[in-house]
Amino acid sequence: MELFHEYLQLTKPRVVALLVFCAVIGMFLAVPGIPPWRALVFGTLGIWMASGSAAAFNHLIDERIDKLMARTARRPLATGSLTPRQVLVFAVLLGIASMLVLALLVNLLTALLTFGGLIGYALVYTAYLKRATPQNIVIGGLAGAIPPVLGWTAVTGHLHAFALQLCLIIFVWTPPHFWALAIFRRDDYARAQVPMLPVTHGIVYTRWHVLFYTVLLVLVTLLPALTGMSGLIYLGGAIVLDVGFLYYAVRLLNPPDEMFPMKVFKYSIVYLMALFAFLLADHWLVGPMVQHGLVFQPAS
Repeated sequence: MELFHEYLQLTKPRVVALLVFCAVIGMFLAVPGIPPWRALVFGTLGIWMASGSAAAFNHLIDERIDKLMARTARRPLATGSLTPRQVLVFAVLLGIASMLVLALLVNLLTALLTFGGLIGYALVYTAYLKRATPQNIVIGGLAGAIPPVLGWTAVTGHLHAFALQLCLIIFVWTPPHFWALAIFRRDDYARAQVPMLPVTHGIVYTRWHVLFYTVLLVLVTLLPALTGMSGLIYLGGAIVLDVGFLYYAVRLLNPPDEMFPMKVFKYSIVYLMALFAFLLADHWLVGPMVQHGLVFQPAS
């Protein structure tokens, strides 16, 4: 049982749960009613396995860094609970299994896009960008933003502009989300020689970047309502959430204590989950009303 727990930790279950949640919302938004059970079940399974595989590769590539950082020092590979060979075999097998599930039981497009996301996170971001530039999380954020697109294509078999809007929301959300954590953990990153923005450009510079991207995020989250993807339920929820994020971003410029960046980080997680929940609520509640002519919705 303990060994199972160690392997489970390799998949970063809490992080992956958020990614899969966004993918599942993408599935539900892609169709008027309930998604086909085959796409829902096997699409979710395949995306979860691929995300877990990418996380395991991240553990393997970041072994040296993880041993130097307080946040990651208790990871299975860092503590020696698992060997690099065990982690490599697990990551490869999980990745292959995910591709087989998606290609054979869902569709080839979703398998290819998922594979691209896996490579983008495990190799492009973790192995290169993370160590190469303080803009690592911005450039590499696309890999983490792709889950709702995968969910959409799993159900429909094709890309859609609405799915790309969901991807854009997560893409813009990622920098303020992660930089808040990086501010709090800046000493860890400095010790591990990872060029995160607070390490290379200082805390004040990073705080302003958090605010800039939060403002950009507010604008991006209006797109679903402006393009007819969603209605007033989503718009109202998004505005409330955006006001909350803006409050945290502005307060971060002059934080009351050292723990405040973590409050921003935690709020950003709640923010994304709630935002996608509002998208789903709007889709289910307003969509049928639009179909029956009870509510006017702009043409997409």
